[in-house]
Amino acid sequence: MAEPMDVVTCDVAVIGGGPAGLTAATELRRAGVPNVVVLEREEQAGGIPRHSDHTGYGLRDRRAVLTGPAYARALVADAHESGVDVRTGSMVTGWAEDGSPLVTSPVGRARVAAGAIVLATGARERPRAARMIPGDRPAGVYTTGQLQGLVHLRHRSVGSRAVVVGSELVSWSAVLTLREAGCSTDLMATQASRVETPAGLALAGRTVFGFPIARRTRLARIIGRDRVEGVELEHLDTGARTRVPCDTVILTGDWVPDNELTRLRGLELGDGHRGPLVDMALRTSAPGVFAAGNLLHPVDTADVAALDGRHVADAVHAWLSGERVQRPAVRLIAEEPFAWVAPGLLRPGDPPPSRGRLLLWGTEHRALPRVVVEQGGTVISRRRIPWPLAPGRMFRLPYGMVAAARAGAGDVTIRLG
Repeated sequence: MAEPMDVVTCDVAVIGGGPAGLTAATELRRAGVPNVVVLEREEQAGGIPRHSDHTGYGLRDRRAVLTGPAYARALVADAHESGVDVRTGSMVTGWAEDGSPLVTSPVGRARVAAGAIVLATGARERPRAARMIPGDRPAGVYTTGQLQGLVHLRHRSVGSRAVVVGSELVSWSAVLTLREAGCSTDLMATQASRVETPAGLALAGRTVFGFPIARRTRLARIIGRDRVEGVELEHLDTGARTRVPCDTVILTGDWVPDNELTRLRGLELGDGHRGPLVDMALRTSAPGVFAAGNLLHPVDTADVAALDGRHVADAVHAWLSGERVQRPAVRLIAEEPFAWVAPGLLRPGDPPPSRGRLLLWGTEHRALPRVVVEQGGTVISRRRIPWPLAPGRMFRLPYGMVAAARAGAGDVTIRLG
């Protein structure tokens, strides 16, 4: 016979204590919601910024430029000061039959009975096994998150010579962390034809650090028995292979949402990104369950995730106040070279999404892309966008381009024209 389980009752349960979850919880408390609980599996709340010890955080949401740890501390302080019940070391492991989260913590197991749920579990980089990289299985292979946790949280050394795989923003974050750990970056390798970060940042990075960047290059093999001794790189156009000696390999980017709870709950998933499918108010397919942050768009900056949290708080508050949406939704479809679009549903009459932007992920470089939006075979908008489309970077599309979509007129397709 199963032991009785404790029940935690609250108005809102927020699963995930990163920028999106903490901001959503803080905004809900400030709006007068009495009992908001954040469930965070780590021993400290704050998310990825906790161990990303470089500057550049907080510009959009806090109008300040902070280091990652300072930004995380500010978010946690806001939550505590507003009266949020932040429960660290509390892992949501599944769902009860009635859809309530089941939590395991040092004090035991509990069921959380909440009036509304916000999923803010974020995203992660694929580890080596998921990338199916051939070769030996030595020590010294990390994702950026693993590297930063070792260096900034555990204060451990990692090696002396590294190859960084990827050239996104997070790749340069890895370079900074390696430098702090006393490990030089000897090479950055990317399968893209261009560096995936903005040209100015990439130029500054090359100038400061001085290492070469191998484009159109993939990691073909890792070499080493007990410790990494080198890597074998393959040029995608010629097939030529080169061996590069190193003792550390950092795998960056290649983000996936932390969607295990999403799938266990049976929520409908979005096309491409595999996070929950949501509308402009960030409602999921389950009544009273919302989602926010990089779970929906893996991966954007921490401050954009935080603004998602601020945005979803309005919809959660409306739900708690008795608002039940019945309007039909229109599906948004991203065509190549767009991999996905988020949010993926539009309900005519809803407010615009966070910051008035749809987020899309591209697989090609286009300097000034011309975007066409169609519904039911009819073009409803066409516009030249004055910023580039690039792999490894979020592409932001003004919501006004899809705002004219009508219920019952078919899916809305977003493509290049």
